[in-house]
Amino acid sequence: MEYTPNLKTRYRKEIAVTLLNEFGYKSSMEVPKLEKICINQGVGAAVSDKKLIDSAVAEMTLITGQKAVPTKSKKDISNFKLRKGVAIGARVTLRGDRMYEFLERLIVVALPRIRDFRGINDKGFDGHGNYTLGVTEQIIFPEINIDKVSRIMGMDITFETNAETDKEAFALLREFGLPFKNLKK
Repeated sequence: MEYTPNLKTRYRKEIAVTLLNEFGYKSSMEVPKLEKICINQGVGAAVSDKKLIDSAVAEMTLITGQKAVPTKSKKDISNFKLRKGVAIGARVTLRGDRMYEFLERLIVVALPRIRDFRGINDKGFDGHGNYTLGVTEQIIFPEINIDKVSRIMGMDITFETNAETDKEAFALLREFGLPFKNLKK
């Protein structure tokens, strides 16, 4: 018997059917789906301290369950004392089962641990069916040991869908269980 994440099963059995009925698609292949989740963490202070990149990559690897890669600067910027090719962040792209597992942990465990949490903003859509969410602290994830954190850093989480419009993407993410503030779209 093969393991399938809960959200993947729920998407196939419930969410796809709900969206099919809501938007009146002619085929089940038209129903929008989550393509990938990209997590990006910028570490601007890494220009002066190289160990921050190593800790960012290690923390992101722990959070996602997939090896993170450092991002490098593309050009020299003298005002920031930045040279081309210097590591300035970390990123991970999740697809398939790992993507659904991360999404479930984000919805069920991490987001409720945010102080004074009242839902996520619904203004992060880009006009092409993708949504970006900013998290201010990496310590909301239970995989991170707070005692070993050298510096509190935020991250951007981008949900890329194959939806044609923001309205379809909003409905998809709402059905997955992302806790939006305003549920009126």
